[in-house]
Amino acid sequence: MALSLLSSCSSTKEIEAIPAEERFERAKALFDDGEYLDAIDQFKIITVQFQGSEYADDAQFYLAQSRFLREEYVLAASEFENLVRTMPSSSYANRARYMVALSYYELSPRSQLDQKYTRKALDEFQTYIEYSPKDSLVPSAEKKINELTEKLSKKIFDGGKLYYRIDAYRAAIAYFDKVISEYHDSRYVDQAMFWKAKSYLERKEYSKASASLDELLLKYPETGLKSDITDLQKEIDEDQREAATDKKQELSTTNE
Repeated sequence: MALSLLSSCSSTKEIEAIPAEERFERAKALFDDGEYLDAIDQFKIITVQFQGSEYADDAQFYLAQSRFLREEYVLAASEFENLVRTMPSSSYANRARYMVALSYYELSPRSQLDQKYTRKALDEFQTYIEYSPKDSLVPSAEKKINELTEKLSKKIFDGGKLYYRIDAYRAAIAYFDKVISEYHDSRYVDQAMFWKAKSYLERKEYSKASASLDELLLKYPETGLKSDITDLQKEIDEDQREAATDKKQELSTTNE
């Protein structure tokens, strides 16, 4: 046991005595070979023992990158955020901001599920663009922002249709309005306006239903829903005429 302890202490001293440059080279070699877990241990030592060295930000970045490549996205985001927070002047700062967003992007689930990470990714991509609008990764960030926005708008649109199916038309209209007002660039906007009109029709609010269709055609003249809009407008007109006829008959019966 004594020999073992002495050997362990000797090994520990040897590890501690490794210069920052050599330790980083070893860690980077592990990273390049895909040995991310072992690389993480080595990068951690550098970030703790050599905080003021020229390798500190390199180690922090590759530590975070190792987490990302291991698909440990929450931990990766935290490590990238740590780099931005503690080393804002690092040459890795812009890339780290992008990687924070990308980590949350990887956690964004399909539209039917909770979209906490989708919203977080959106916020982080927008933050990245604000800090570095001319960075080479901005086009990638913008593309992902559009994708995430579509996902959020689809979730809200699907929520509106769900309320429509269970005859909760007031709630359905609120959801469709949210798509229209907050996601006006989404490909679900014209559909939201169409289903909003259908919801008003079910509530027998004929003028509002027609107004929704008129607004749809005005704002989106190239919509692919034109034949559906024509059919729905005919249905609105027919129902409105029937309602007017029923009202006249009711008044006539009352007068008699």
